[in-house]
Amino acid sequence: MDYLSKIKAPITDELNTFVKLFDESLSHTDGLLNDALEHIRQRGGKRMRPILTLLMAKHLGGVNPTTQLAAVGLELLHTASLVHDDVVDESSERRGQASVNASFNNKVAVLVGDYILSTALYYVAKSGHTQIITSLAQLGQTLSSGELLQMNNFQEEGISEEVYYEVIRKKTASLFATCAQNGALSVNAPEEEVRAAYDFGMWVGMIFQIRDDIFDYFDSKEIGKPTGNDMAEGKLTLPVIYALRTYKYDSMFTLARKVKKGVINADEIAVLVEFAKTSGGIDYAERKMNEFSLKAREYIEFHVKQPELKEALNRYLDYVALRNL
Repeated sequence: MDYLSKIKAPITDELNTFVKLFDESLSHTDGLLNDALEHIRQRGGKRMRPILTLLMAKHLGGVNPTTQLAAVGLELLHTASLVHDDVVDESSERRGQASVNASFNNKVAVLVGDYILSTALYYVAKSGHTQIITSLAQLGQTLSSGELLQMNNFQEEGISEEVYYEVIRKKTASLFATCAQNGALSVNAPEEEVRAAYDFGMWVGMIFQIRDDIFDYFDSKEIGKPTGNDMAEGKLTLPVIYALRTYKYDSMFTLARKVKKGVINADEIAVLVEFAKTSGGIDYAERKMNEFSLKAREYIEFHVKQPELKEALNRYLDYVALRNL
């Protein structure tokens, strides 16, 4: 099924307007800065986060200029966070394309990330909507605290499913939640609808990150990272956490601690990956995705009345859960 076409169908014109505005926001007359921004623009992407903002606004009243400014501001904040994350993680690639720090250098990447973050604040400030401005600032705090929580978790001996959920809630799901929330805020939806939209976005974001983490247990050239890459970076994700907590093999815990200390080798990672897969870790992670999906489907069923938007949001959920990159 062509999920993306069905997702975009109710907001085709609005999404085209967003893309034009977003590309304008990543343009500059300065040579070096424009070169770096052009490098970022070339990534394109599927625009899943701004699409969520536009769909939520359309569902609750209709996309307007404030919606577009909110969507651009959020996508810029997300873009800035990725540029900075690649510096922190010393990543040379982002979804198969050279990262900014690899194409230029760390100093340029940090400054470009700062420029994009400031541009995000500029665009939401143009909306004049205090709640949207506040939500963007709070999101920036949440994303940063999530990164720090993950870094601190590398140093902890414990292996906790609860901490895993807290990290992905802050690092990923909060962004989807704020996208949905700001779509609602942009059309001055009632407070209870704004809260419901936020919760829906949070469930979507949890599904998105769990699916992303599952990718790490399988080879895929499309995804642009090798199997076990998360473990190589010191991250233990849900499938292996489940296997470790369920079977409690000392030998596997020893390897898991080596992951956290950053001293594990490729052969040992392969052992942990296979352990997670044969111990039901992938099935468990998919069950958790289904739990979040059921909550999100309930929102669509009881809150969304327009058939085309109901279809689009259901297909959005399908895509997030079933995508292969």
